[in-house]
Amino acid sequence: MAAMSSLTLLRGPSIVKALGFIKASNSIQRIVPTSLRNLTSHRSYVAAAHDEEAAARAAAVNADTGAPTIFDKIIAKEIPASVVYEDQKVLAFRDINPQAPVHVLVIPKSRDGLTELAKAEQRHEDILGHLLYAAKIVAEKEGIVDGFRVVINSGPSACQSVYHLHLHVLGGRQLKWPAG
Repeated sequence: MAAMSSLTLLRGPSIVKALGFIKASNSIQRIVPTSLRNLTSHRSYVAAAHDEEAAARAAAVNADTGAPTIFDKIIAKEIPASVVYEDQKVLAFRDINPQAPVHVLVIPKSRDGLTELAKAEQRHEDILGHLLYAAKIVAEKEGIVDGFRVVINSGPSACQSVYHLHLHVLGGRQLKWPAG
């Protein structure tokens, strides 16, 4: 019981350190309340979010160099992808790190300077509309037309990690709000 009462006094970074110790010790973990044990998953989420933010900042450095992106390589069939939909203008394929039971990326086959939504110009109106229409087709094909979300991350603050405009089509479960 002494371990439990001293843990209730921990706050902030101290509890994260204590939980790391607790996770490593089976005998102590059994006496820690479930509410405290669940905080270890929060720590994992925070670490993953930090990694994603770091990756986004690193990707932004080369955003407008014109170098081929992983999406360009997928379009060129240099890298395999699980294609869900394709037409002359867009390619839709399953995300390799899905955030929902259905997580499909829809990309324009021609980047045309459209590395992120913030770079859109009037000349891009046709492809922007076509991307949204393709997202609807993907939702139909995946059986989620009754409820899905379309997300566009634009820039490092939105954790964009590939600078080739792309839409995330998410669904297959109850989505929560607020989204971010």
